[in-house]
Amino acid sequence: MHQNPANAPLARVLSPRNMVVIGGGAWGQAVIEQARKFGFDGPIWAIHPSKEIVGADQTVPALDDLGFVPDVAYVAVNRHATIDIIRHLSQMGAGGAVCFASGFSEAAAETSDGAQLQTDLITAAGSMPILGPNCYGFINGLDGVCVWPDQHGMTPTDRGVAIVTQSSNMMINLTMQRRGLPIAYALTAGNQARVDLVDLAMHALNDPRVSAIGLHIEGVSDTDKLYDLALRAQGLGKGIVAIKVGTSEQSQTATISHTASMAGSAVAARALFDRLGIGLVDDLPCFLEALKILHHYGPLANRRIVSMSCSGGEASLIADLGQAIGIEFPILSDTQRAGLRDALGPKVALANPLDYHTYIWGDTGAMAQCFSAMLSGDDLGLGVVIVDFPLADRCDPAAWNCVIDAAAIAKQNTSTPLALLSTLPEGIDEATEHRLQAVGVLCLRGLSDALNAVMAAQRPAPIGPRPWKSQILHDPVTLLEMPAKSALAQFGVPVPRSVVCTDFDALTAAFADMEKPVVLKTSQAAHKTETGGVVVGIDTFDDLHAAAHEIGTWPLLMEPMASGGVAEILVAVQNDQVHGYTLTLGAGGIYTEILRDTVSVTLPVNEHDIRTTLARLKLYPILSGYRGKAGADLGSVVAAIMAVQDYVGANLTRLAEVEINPLIAQTHGAVAVDALIRKDLE
Repeated sequence: MHQNPANAPLARVLSPRNMVVIGGGAWGQAVIEQARKFGFDGPIWAIHPSKEIVGADQTVPALDDLGFVPDVAYVAVNRHATIDIIRHLSQMGAGGAVCFASGFSEAAAETSDGAQLQTDLITAAGSMPILGPNCYGFINGLDGVCVWPDQHGMTPTDRGVAIVTQSSNMMINLTMQRRGLPIAYALTAGNQARVDLVDLAMHALNDPRVSAIGLHIEGVSDTDKLYDLALRAQGLGKGIVAIKVGTSEQSQTATISHTASMAGSAVAARALFDRLGIGLVDDLPCFLEALKILHHYGPLANRRIVSMSCSGGEASLIADLGQAIGIEFPILSDTQRAGLRDALGPKVALANPLDYHTYIWGDTGAMAQCFSAMLSGDDLGLGVVIVDFPLADRCDPAAWNCVIDAAAIAKQNTSTPLALLSTLPEGIDEATEHRLQAVGVLCLRGLSDALNAVMAAQRPAPIGPRPWKSQILHDPVTLLEMPAKSALAQFGVPVPRSVVCTDFDALTAAFADMEKPVVLKTSQAAHKTETGGVVVGIDTFDDLHAAAHEIGTWPLLMEPMASGGVAEILVAVQNDQVHGYTLTLGAGGIYTEILRDTVSVTLPVNEHDIRTTLARLKLYPILSGYRGKAGADLGSVVAAIMAVQDYVGANLTRLAEVEINPLIAQTHGAVAVDALIRKDLE
């Protein structure tokens, strides 16, 4: 039996030579039945004080009666008894256990003792690995091991993807897929008391028979471990795709009650996964399609694809869907055009996506020549042939054999990855998919699912420095504009000269000595525009006094208006309690909520990262100079943002939030005209 040396304790559990089932109820009985059905040929013993368990090689009344030390134990008893059994297993040197019982920290909101029981369980386990609690177990399709109490759709395989999830029921659904995706490991973590999702993923990743990793994540417990996983995957040339749930208010509530894991924000999650080169998808069909790409070809070189179909409607549809999400359809080269013209004759308009019409349908040689010509382009990530196969029970599919045969020939003629792509998810059945796999051709199902999968299966850029971990705060307070700008200025953030005035005499004196026009603001509110707390463009004493009466609350803050402004930028940093520190840049000022033009990245970043992030904004053409108008001093903008990061780095253990809104991007310079900070005080 294969042993993965990367994690010997987990290897003993996930590739066991023997198995013990503790608990004689229906669940324990089912574990034995499923293990034998899947082909596990090692000894299975059962523990029960009074009755014989059907299917077990032998039943004994207690663990001490085994006469050997088990590699893996399935513990299917109540939560209180589970703790004593786990302690006994650990003391006798067992390899590890699956804890089926629920009612631990995942149920802390419903049970007064759930959190304490989880602590007791961890203590009882010591260094012994446990999966769960609130966990079904695992299936190892590579070594014929099934420690699982329910039906599933897994079949043994020599090579495949590993899917890891906290949700056992979700895993059942995933194993039932009929998309021709071989699953090597189905691993569930439950509420991750001792072994978490990333531990399981790292073990599977280091198995040379595993082609890719799929993560269904309800909560990230340790961003450092996730970083290490991503770094290892990149080093091995294997892809990771994830579906992250728990970003909506409703799903966060469900997630916390189900897994005892904090869910975190959608923006911070996407920023973190982008940083780590983990493809993030929104639904399970796209998740499976991305895993198929990664299993078959590994991470794709880029998002540049060529598309071939015998319908103009299909060509138009894939063009519209692809361009909307960032798929690139490169213009045909002279070499491609020459090969296509030889294959198709003079009547077909040559383009990408290509409608090759039906002139050559049924002519396998001509179709293969057409496909090969399209795939001969430079620097392509993928080529797709769009085809939906007929229902075999109602139609004769023989006429479609030419597509399969031509695709197989084209695949041999070129190094560009090739897939047959159905417009509908049901357009390719499982039998056809297996037939195509036998000739080395990938199948993708459903245009939208497949195109989003292509985006998720890109080869990531080299992973940068380790993300800054989130910090637990105690009682953060808000520093309003004046103290916030003063704190940021100490780290190099440019701020205007400001004066705080407590009465009209001080205001008048300060105004006489300040460059005009000025801005007058309340110093007692975080959001001034919405409350009438700011007046701009003041250049006379009468206007000054009128503005002070209009605002109505003292003390007042006065500063000169920033000149030479090209655009207003939002610069914000959030300490997301799950995903770490996230920098958000966007259109600032009064347009922040209206335009919602923002891009977020995980800290730390460098100057190149900031420039790349700014370039992704819809605001960027204005910053860079639009229609002959002067652009912003991007060097100063970048320097100001780097200074904000310096402040964050110096206050990591106490900081909740920093916001500059706006940072005025000027033709010569940049200046932060409003700011706030939330942090724990020293």
